[in-house]
Amino acid sequence: MNFTDTTVVVTGGTRGIGRSVSLAFAAAGANVHAAYLQNEAAAEDLKVAAAALSGSITTIRADVTTGDGAVSLIDSAAAASGSIDVLVNNAGIIRDGYLAMMAESDWDAVLRTNLSPLFHCCKWGVRKMLARRQGAIVNLSSIAGISGTPGQTNYAATKGAIISFSKALAREVGPMGIRVNVVAPGMIATDMTAGLKQDLVERVVSGSALERIGQPDEVAAAVLFLASRQAAYITGQTLVVDGGII
Repeated sequence: MNFTDTTVVVTGGTRGIGRSVSLAFAAAGANVHAAYLQNEAAAEDLKVAAAALSGSITTIRADVTTGDGAVSLIDSAAAASGSIDVLVNNAGIIRDGYLAMMAESDWDAVLRTNLSPLFHCCKWGVRKMLARRQGAIVNLSSIAGISGTPGQTNYAATKGAIISFSKALAREVGPMGIRVNVVAPGMIATDMTAGLKQDLVERVVSGSALERIGQPDEVAAAVLFLASRQAAYITGQTLVVDGGII
């Protein structure tokens, strides 16, 4: 898939799945704008990793839980061409705990961090895409938002909301030539899953059809497909990348 001269924005784009997505787009020729919140070392490492690729990666520090942060990110990405072609919403956190014992702050933090960037970035991203009446949005959900996971009521609530949000937005912006889809990963080898209990990881993986953990670049491949011309007639859909867990 060729994304030469394509402007791509990736939130949470310097670590984990977001890092792999940023690198995959840059390898396909895109001009990638990878947003991050505070990890400067990860941002610098990403730029080094992208140095030899055919495209480019610009890292942008932005708090996309706020409207101002999202506007700054989208405007910076669109400065050269006046628009953006692809938006990947990947920013998110987990604060696991059983509901009866969950702190209200953990509930609030997960909802704010996982859903506010989705609203702000899609709102301002769509406005830039309207300039050309074309564009692709890929939102990262999780199988937790489809099947539910004990101890993740807050996380599952946001990931299910991402799917519903995307279906509604796909209907809104489809007539303007903008497509909206979702990728729902399963157990993927990232810093986030490294913090989970090992027995939980092994139990989930052993119960999957492929009996192995997934890799971030396998999720990135699904994101690139949904953003590409090969998926020009696909919108409002959720592509599960979980090795057969559900």
